[in-house]
Amino acid sequence: MIVEILKGCRILRHDERVTVAEVSPERVREIARELFNADCYYSCGMGVDERPINMRFAMYHVFNCEAERRHVILKLTTPANGLTMPSITPVIEGANWSEREAMDMLGVVFDGHPEPERLILPEDWPNEVYPLRKDFPYNKKLLPAKPKGKKRKRRADVMEVPLGPYHPTLHEPEYFEIYVKGDKIVDTKYRGFHVHRGMEKLAESRMTLNQIPFLAERICGICGCTHSTAYCQAVEDAADIYVPERARYIRTIMLEVERLHSHLLWFGVVCHLLGFDSGFMHLWRAREYIMDIAELITGNRKTYGINLVGGVRRDIPEKKKKKVLELLDLAEKDSREVLDSIVKMKELRERMENVGVLPKKKGRKIGVVGPVARASGIDTDVRRDHPYAAYDDLDFEVPIYKGEDVLSRFLVRCDEIFQSFNMIRQALDNMPEGELINEDYEIPHFKLGLGVTEAPRGEDVHLVITWGENKVYRWHPRAPTYNNLPAVPVMLKGNDIADAPIIIASIDPCFSCTDHVSIVDSERGRVVWRGSLEEGVRRLNNGKA
Repeated sequence: MIVEILKGCRILRHDERVTVAEVSPERVREIARELFNADCYYSCGMGVDERPINMRFAMYHVFNCEAERRHVILKLTTPANGLTMPSITPVIEGANWSEREAMDMLGVVFDGHPEPERLILPEDWPNEVYPLRKDFPYNKKLLPAKPKGKKRKRRADVMEVPLGPYHPTLHEPEYFEIYVKGDKIVDTKYRGFHVHRGMEKLAESRMTLNQIPFLAERICGICGCTHSTAYCQAVEDAADIYVPERARYIRTIMLEVERLHSHLLWFGVVCHLLGFDSGFMHLWRAREYIMDIAELITGNRKTYGINLVGGVRRDIPEKKKKKVLELLDLAEKDSREVLDSIVKMKELRERMENVGVLPKKKGRKIGVVGPVARASGIDTDVRRDHPYAAYDDLDFEVPIYKGEDVLSRFLVRCDEIFQSFNMIRQALDNMPEGELINEDYEIPHFKLGLGVTEAPRGEDVHLVITWGENKVYRWHPRAPTYNNLPAVPVMLKGNDIADAPIIIASIDPCFSCTDHVSIVDSERGRVVWRGSLEEGVRRLNNGKA
């Protein structure tokens, strides 16, 4: 099927798991539509400044084709010394943010894009300045442009309720503009990208291949191991690096430990939002056993620092296995007891059932991933569909629910954690002997690699273009929240304003995973802080920036 769709395209790579094809501007929309109709959903897009190589800009559109256990990457380029290429957003709704990000960061113009507005850069970012171009220094300081100050049109028929950028129930800066009639939400606009860390630019400019895993792990404070794994897999894919079997098992164990602590944290937050703080405390107590396992294996409760290209840095010796299994039993017993009680509580079920509905068809168009997708009846899981690490050797089920609501997202995660308990036990029992890391490899020049993992929130995608000599030419991580956030306005519509916090929380959002923006001091004319928004504002207020 895929071969037929790509007939006439220049095939750059075709193996058992990835197909890369260079497509013409005239055919890209047709091919993208045919891939989507063949049940390949849009996963992510990466813009690249390839002018030092071929005088062009490129866009790599990644499609996940679960039925064929394959990712298809369409490469589209501008004309030589040009900036324009066709937008596929008119036929692939999920490509909207990826194309707008490439507009902001590279200056590529997507012809026919239905919403060619800034997504990432703030209003006072200077025009004609594109931070991911190769001729833009990573440490360049900018004079901000004067904001245009367009007068915003206000709607007379509804009340506007701002949620964020700071809110007691949301722990990262984000902004939802919610329009309500009476108590009902009729529309929502999302404005994110408040936090700047500049990771892609930093990695491409200053860091070596094996420094980047530690940076990748800091993309997310909850699920960093899955990011470092995806990055390492992308480099291993590009350079065809063999990873020892024991290292693959250890990666699997740590990824499932991370899933457990992430989901248990989320369950506790949901209980808190629903006013059931006893559940919050009991679930976080169970989570402590999982954090103890992480510390026992890696020496750290978070940011495990375990992955390197070619393998892992830490072993799990026999003497630790017994303690890990004891802690797993305790965590599973406590989790099952509390979650079984919560599911039976009528008061909590009524706050989640038929609330925040995301229809399956709409979710597929947007490209939602992880528990959000599986709760809307979309049967997808990278661990099963595109096996990596040791997942091909493990027996597990992928829970699918068709309720499309907050309760279904809750139940998917309930089932998932008990699958994770069993997977960790299987991996510990069957882990082979052998080396932890393969350091005998060479990095090719300008080779594309793809790394994909199933993070607790859904599919993580890391694209890497190697540069040889221990460097990357381009690195683009895409976190699952990036795909799930555009679905939140759909979930909110028609619900009570009081349900907005639990609906937003139901996707388990990680806003810092998606954000890239700088804080610019318009008075002083310079970038004042490259870090969290909260710290930047504090420094501005104290005159320390």
